[in-house]
Amino acid sequence: MRRSTDGILTTHCGSLPRSPEVLAMLQAAVAGGVVDPVAFDAAVHRGVEEVVANQVAAGVRVVNDGEMSKFSFTSYQFDRLTGFEPRESPMPASERPIHPIAGEAADYPEFFERWAFNAGSRASASGSASAERPMVEMCVGPVSYAGMAALERDIANVKAAAAAAGATDVFMTAVPPMGMGGGFGQNVYYRTAEEYETAVADAMRAEYEAIVDAGVVLQLDCNWGVLSRIGTPTLEEVRRTIAHHIEVLNYATRNIDPQMMRIHLCWGADEAPHHRDLPLSDIIDLMLTARPAGLGVVAANGRHEWEWRLWKDVDVPDGKVIIPGVIDTTTNIIEHPETVAERILRFVNVLGQDNVIAGADCGLDTIAGSAQVVPRIAWAKLAALGEGARLASDRLAGS
Repeated sequence: MRRSTDGILTTHCGSLPRSPEVLAMLQAAVAGGVVDPVAFDAAVHRGVEEVVANQVAAGVRVVNDGEMSKFSFTSYQFDRLTGFEPRESPMPASERPIHPIAGEAADYPEFFERWAFNAGSRASASGSASAERPMVEMCVGPVSYAGMAALERDIANVKAAAAAAGATDVFMTAVPPMGMGGGFGQNVYYRTAEEYETAVADAMRAEYEAIVDAGVVLQLDCNWGVLSRIGTPTLEEVRRTIAHHIEVLNYATRNIDPQMMRIHLCWGADEAPHHRDLPLSDIIDLMLTARPAGLGVVAANGRHEWEWRLWKDVDVPDGKVIIPGVIDTTTNIIEHPETVAERILRFVNVLGQDNVIAGADCGLDTIAGSAQVVPRIAWAKLAALGEGARLASDRLAGS
């Protein structure tokens, strides 16, 4: 993972607007339609070429494939692992909360009533599950990795597109082996939770190592901050859970150079109150024990922007790189480049230029077609990121 020695490097969190062609195919597949795999592969290839070129044009220097081939960062793994199948949820839909962020929903029901909670998986979206008994992914057999062909296609696409666009730094996202971002359904096969966790970690290790072996930086999407928004957990419970997630993540990545990995830590990509978000200060010590050298944090939205100050009192281990979000991905407001530059310089003044890469708070299309941020505005926000980093780099060069 390259450092910001020659100006401030820029990146983002992974998901970007899919091309209209790919989006139509992804949505058709989720709805239970038949999609020609050859046509899909060709459309994804074209979509990755375009999305990488657009990143470079916007001034993003560490690029990815925009998660072009994936409908969602939290569900693609079920297409690549054996041992899972959709089954009816044991809890009727009528008994499920209005929204999975149940704690916030209880505090502000008038806001969350606007959200249609769909507890189902890909299967429920296809219509194979009733509204009363949504389908959920269940582990019903031995877990192993069977998605190497799809993974190799994604790697080849992004490397070719990066070479064509002149991008030298590439990353690829993956779900962690545990946690909110690594939702692996319910286990009814393995005798113990430890056996299940080890099996999932060993299976996903194949994906992690293949990405890095291809010379691509691995990003693990850990939206563990969401834990504080579900119900009313104590801080001790949240810390214990995150510590265990990190233990399993470190096990799954034990063979990988930490400098070839980064984590994206977030509290959810949604535009919601977020008043139950635990502050970064409550878990920052834990996050710095994770093996990946890069740590991406939310730092642009109204709930977390102040947290840049925390780094003044943190002993950051040698080799760590902090990737603060400097554009807010929950709003369609396009940041002024001066705002972006100011946010970057706050972190640089505390951590040093070499230890900062400018990023985004979260993905810009975490579920394909969700368009919380309108696609054209998403690209305008990334252009503001690129221009803001240029301004910050100029000021650092002249100081």
